[in-house]
Amino acid sequence: MTLTDFLRALRQLPDPRFASVLLTGLALTVALLVGIYWLVALLIGWLVPETLTLPWIGEIGGIGTAAGWAAVPVMLLASIFLMIPVASAFTGIFLDRIADAVEDRHYPTLPPARHQGLAEGLVDSARFLGLLVAVNLVALIAYIFLAPLAPLIFWGVNGILLGREYAQLVALRRMEPTEARRFRKRHRVQIFAAGVLMAVPLTIPVINLLVPILGAATFTHLYHRLNRN
Repeated sequence: MTLTDFLRALRQLPDPRFASVLLTGLALTVALLVGIYWLVALLIGWLVPETLTLPWIGEIGGIGTAAGWAAVPVMLLASIFLMIPVASAFTGIFLDRIADAVEDRHYPTLPPARHQGLAEGLVDSARFLGLLVAVNLVALIAYIFLAPLAPLIFWGVNGILLGREYAQLVALRRMEPTEARRFRKRHRVQIFAAGVLMAVPLTIPVINLLVPILGAATFTHLYHRLNRN
């Protein structure tokens, strides 16, 4: 049944609202990374002098410019690793739109849902991103000592985190916090299975950018199926 929820989410991927959330998240990510590089370049220009005098050699010019250009490949390399978590965090701010699109198409008779404000969405996305990064940094120890099992550990750890986050996100649109917690505990096995299903694509480049969108859509179906049952 969890796989059915995922396939229903996958079939709705061409929905314009899905594409809008993805493109908005990517645009904000690129803007942030460009802004970070600009700040780093300013910092380098402020800290590194343009000319340097060396014994027996004399004055050497263009030091600051060379340092600025040398930072380019470093920033590009950092962008490769930062793109996914930052894009996921930005996309997470707008996941209410994904749940709305799913409910409009598949559950049109539902009453209006409770929506998070922008500030609340930012706080929740930042909190989840911090938790995701912190837990995976701790899990690095397990990856090192249990290298053959590293993929299973990665999927298991992130399955727990993603399952908890997306189940909470969707449930809070229709329930009070105490009810949402009870819902998560009551269906923890299916929520974990759906979380693992979301964690597997995290290891596939480019596809992992779709995980927040597919996660929100899948868990919207899962919530309504389990709550109906």
